[in-house]
This record gives sequence, structure tokens and C-alpha cells, in this order.
Amino acid sequence: MINKKMKKFDPKIWNLINDEKNRQELCINLIASENYASNSILEAQGSCLTNKYAEGYIGNRFYDGCNVIDKIESIAINRAKKLFCVEYANVQPHSGSQANFAVFQALLKPYDIILGMNLNHGGHLTHGSSVNFSGKIYKSYSYGVNEFGEIDYQQFKYLSFLHHPKVIIGGFSSYSGICDWKYMRKIADKVNAYFFVDISHIVGLIISGLYPNPIKYAHVISTTTHKTLGGPRGGLILSNCGNKELYSKLNASVFPGTQGGPLMHVIAAKAIAFKEALSSKFIKLQKNILNYAKVMVKIFLKKNFLVISKKTENHLFLIDLSNKKITGKEASNLLSRAGIIVNKNSIPNDKQTPFITSGIRIGTPAIVKRNIKINDVIQITHWICDILDNPENLNQIKEIRKKIKKICKNNPIYAI
Repeated sequence: MINKKMKKFDPKIWNLINDEKNRQELCINLIASENYASNSILEAQGSCLTNKYAEGYIGNRFYDGCNVIDKIESIAINRAKKLFCVEYANVQPHSGSQANFAVFQALLKPYDIILGMNLNHGGHLTHGSSVNFSGKIYKSYSYGVNEFGEIDYQQFKYLSFLHHPKVIIGGFSSYSGICDWKYMRKIADKVNAYFFVDISHIVGLIISGLYPNPIKYAHVISTTTHKTLGGPRGGLILSNCGNKELYSKLNASVFPGTQGGPLMHVIAAKAIAFKEALSSKFIKLQKNILNYAKVMVKIFLKKNFLVISKKTENHLFLIDLSNKKITGKEASNLLSRAGIIVNKNSIPNDKQTPFITSGIRIGTPAIVKRNIKINDVIQITHWICDILDNPENLNQIKEIRKKIKKICKNNPIYAI
């Protein structure tokens, strides 16, 4: 609940927060990277822990008064280790990008060569994009997908042997297929590279045994703690490679290398998220996330929409709208007017700019978290098709908006 004292002291901010709360409650969220944190997580993030500086690590802080803080971080670390079956976990990164930056700083020197997935083919900004630190500090090369929308492992192998990168990056932000972690590690070993995997999008599915686990293949793993995990916005670094010297480098790269004081209110929230993820309920949610995405893909294909790779093996998929004569930006704007929130997204070999795009990305974590039933998901998918097939029909959008509001009111995110 929003604090009523805030309403009196700063009504402008209070009203805007309330507006955002209402927007979330009355819209269907199909953005693949978003989810809903539990009330317990929200409470931890708004707690007095936000007042405490705790630079350093457990038992070795640069500030006094950290006895309780040490216990909280210890719980978070131990739960992360248990959840991911690893011997090393750093819970301090403020975000997934911060976690990736810290890993690069630990493994690389400026201008070292890295190989990651092309941003336009499903990779992430921090995997070597020229507009990101990863493409500016390091010499970056990119592998992509083939004509079937699947990772081009021949290209991956060719580029690895051609450039001999020091770090090979696995993972993605908009790829709906399965990654062959074993093969990627095999190639990394042949060129004497570290194999670093970013599982930010698929972390929940991996924990639940619904997607291949890279733990035994990667030297280092990073992830966010929100997306499919459903926790607070933050980052996490993991490893089970047995290299204690590497673990020390990773710790030093997080602090003091790339960050100052950890956000202890967020670390407490991470600990709660890890406990939630250790439950049988969490696994059931992840199964629904995967199932809902597959059901939606089947409907889009039947409705003559071009789904990249024509399937999904995780929580997301891309739709190429070029045959519908509509851009990703136009599509996302139209759907937003109906209360259906997606994001415009580049497709492989896109001719549009990243600000326009030829596609949209759709994901299912948020609709599962708010307990939207499969029959409603099927109906929502048909409505998306109707809107994008008839973009000029504004009356149809208004009618669908009414129906979306009804579904949302029947399935509140946060019960009052």
C-alpha cells in the first residue's frame, strides 16, 4: 500500500505512484523482461535497510554497525548457493548490466576480444553492442541466428577460431530457442576462452528444470533477479568452476572495482526471492510460463503471423510484422491503447531502426504471476491478432480495452 503520509507531504509523487499502480493493475503485461514482486519483497525494499552503508563483504566492512547486515547478506548468499547448486555467489550487483560489467572487468583487460550474440539477432546490449561499454572497452565480434531463427553454430565456431576471443558469451534477451551450452563450452576450451553465460531471462526456467542448465559448463554465470525469477530489480554473479582465485577476482571486481556500497534493502529482497524460488509453487508458475508462451505461439501461427523460429522453448518469442504492413512501434502503440503492453523489438536482419523495428517481443512471466487463466490468455492472443490485422478499427480497440479491464479486475496483482 502507498504510504498516506507521502500523500500529504508530496502529493505530486504520491499521485504519480498511484497512477502507475493503477496502470499496472488495469493492463495486461506481456513484456518478457518484466514481472511482479511479491508484497514481502516490496516490504523489504521499502524497509530501514535502505539507510545502511555496508561497503565491503561479510566480516570485512568499511563501516561499523553491520552485524545485522552481515547476517542478511549471508542468508542471501547461502540461499543463492542452494538454489543454483553452486559454491560461489555474489549478491551485491545492482543490476544485470552491473553484474556483466563486473565479470568483464574480472576476466578481461581493455581491448581484449569478446564474442557474444548479435543484439539484432537476440543478444543483449552488454554482450558486445557497439553503443554499450562492452563494445567500447573491448573488441567485440558477434554471432547470430540462421535462416531458421536458430543460433548459427557454424558461424559461432568459425568466429571463435578466427578471432580467438578471451571471453565467449552465451545467453540472450530475445531468443526463443535452446542454447547448446555443452557445445559452446567445447569451442571455448578449444580457443582457450572463458565461457560466460548470462541467464537473466531464463533463470526461473533453469531453476525449475525446464531449460538446459549451463552451471556445469560455464566458468561464470550472471543473472538478473526480476524477470522470470520474480524478485527485486538487481543482479547476481554465480560460479561453480572451483577456481578460488577467480572467485576473489569477481568479488574485487564488484567491490571496489565497479560499485560502492551494496543496496542492503535490495539484497534482503533478493533473499526473499530466493526463498520463494525454492518452493514447489515457483516450479508450477514456471511450467505455466512455458506453457502459455507455447500456446500463444500456436495461435499466432494459425493467424498467419510470422513467429521467429516458428516456436518457443522458453518464456518469450518474437513476431515479425513485415507481412502485416505494420511496424513494431505502431503495433506496440496500438496494443497499448487496448491495455495490452508489449515492446517493439528488432528482428534478425531488420531493415527498420531500433526505434521503429519490424517486430514485437512477447513474454509470459507477468500474466502467470497475476494468475491469468489459460482461457483468458487464449482470448487475449486472439485480440492481439484482431487489432494487428485491423489497425484502423479504433472501435474494436475500445471494445477490447473494456474486456481487458474486466480480466484485470478479476485478477488483481496486489489484493487490497
